[in-house]
Amino acid sequence: MMNAYAPYSEFCVGAALLCADGAVYTGCNIENAGYSATNCAERTAFFKAISDGKKAFTAIAVCGGKNGKLTDALVSPCGICRQVMREFCDDDFEIYLVTESTVKTMTLGELLPVSFGPDALKQP
Repeated sequence: MMNAYAPYSEFCVGAALLCADGAVYTGCNIENAGYSATNCAERTAFFKAISDGKKAFTAIAVCGGKNGKLTDALVSPCGICRQVMREFCDDDFEIYLVTESTVKTMTLGELLPVSFGPDALKQP
């Protein structure tokens, strides 16, 4: 979260992705003046891990707040991040939403019910 590049929203987000082999990859949000080119912390962590050859994941923790100060509101992965998670993770993948005072644990299946994933494209 402290490495976030968020000059426009000033909302910094951090993520820590746990791989099945115990490796941890961190990510932060990286904004861009052309807002659609912005990359979220969750996807940054996933893409770093994938570029290192990791393809099996156990959990991710996400936190955020204005100007790098941790908020007490839940910071949940956006739809694009949820879809990236679905590409590599099953419904039981754990997502920890970390606030200043609590941690809420959810599964990918809870955050992205009736999802479209790689299995939908397999031939019968």
